[in-house]
Amino acid sequence: MAPGGPTVRLLPNAITVLAMCAGLSAVYFATTGRWGAAIASIGMAAVFDGLDGRIARLLDATSKMGAELDSLADAISFGVAPALVIYVWKFQPYREGWVVALIFAVCMVLRLARFNTLLDVEQPPYAKEFFVGVPAPAGGLLLLLPLIVDEQVGDTGWWSNRWVVAVWTVGVALLLVSRVPTLSVKTIKVPPRAVAPLLVLVGLLAAAVITFPLVALIAAMLLYLAHVPYSIRRYRWLARHPEAWSVPAADRRAIKRAHGVAARRLGLRRPLGGRVAGAAMRAVRRPRRGVDPTQVAAETNGQPGAGKRRGWRQIGLRRHHRP
Repeated sequence: MAPGGPTVRLLPNAITVLAMCAGLSAVYFATTGRWGAAIASIGMAAVFDGLDGRIARLLDATSKMGAELDSLADAISFGVAPALVIYVWKFQPYREGWVVALIFAVCMVLRLARFNTLLDVEQPPYAKEFFVGVPAPAGGLLLLLPLIVDEQVGDTGWWSNRWVVAVWTVGVALLLVSRVPTLSVKTIKVPPRAVAPLLVLVGLLAAAVITFPLVALIAAMLLYLAHVPYSIRRYRWLARHPEAWSVPAADRRAIKRAHGVAARRLGLRRPLGGRVAGAAMRAVRRPRRGVDPTQVAAETNGQPGAGKRRGWRQIGLRRHHRP
């Protein structure tokens, strides 16, 4: 069978359908009170979602139908299903809770629509390393974080308060539709010497997920939230340095070090406190026409500038009052 044939094209779409079924199964488990199974179903949907696109590109089996099916499955598995799970767990039968669930589902659909739109928009080369906002699988799992903590701890705490869960749901929904850049795992490249340690780390993570699944999920979600400030900083740095857009990571580190050394050599430091810094700031804020920089420096040190007469107060004389 040639690459991209009918049988090959069926495999990625079948995985996408499995992801959608896993997401919908989470709703079923939530209605029967099996919260652990509901969390596992959303997790399985995230795993399937990460596989279908990679397999489609690997087999050269991408298609327009597959892209549309993937967006529909993401909207159901990470938008509708987690919102219903949270509603059944904490908000039922409050009407305000249903509004909160609707807000999350709508924001998820808007996030996916914007993602599809940005695929046709020309962007800088570095933009492919980031998502605009939190991606759909991460958003669905982040929404379930209070439920995961509640299942792990086994005791009701502040994290399971209805109003706290409502604020958390709206906050995650805003992250979905925000412009906050988040790292894309798809573009991360690993040097050859780091492959073996990384595989060992993957094995340890798999063992942790199998042995302590809820703890591993909590740690993963907290690490994901902690990476957001780094992602914002990296995005802004790349936007200011076009020379680093298409170079390997090692060259980017060299560019950063070079810029740091250049900044230190040029004396680009924070303003020093005290009289000198204060006088300099006043000179900048209230510039005077025709003032020589050497004259400003002399005045800062308490000396008269060149060509300037000393005032009657500076030479210790009193001003004579006319009768």
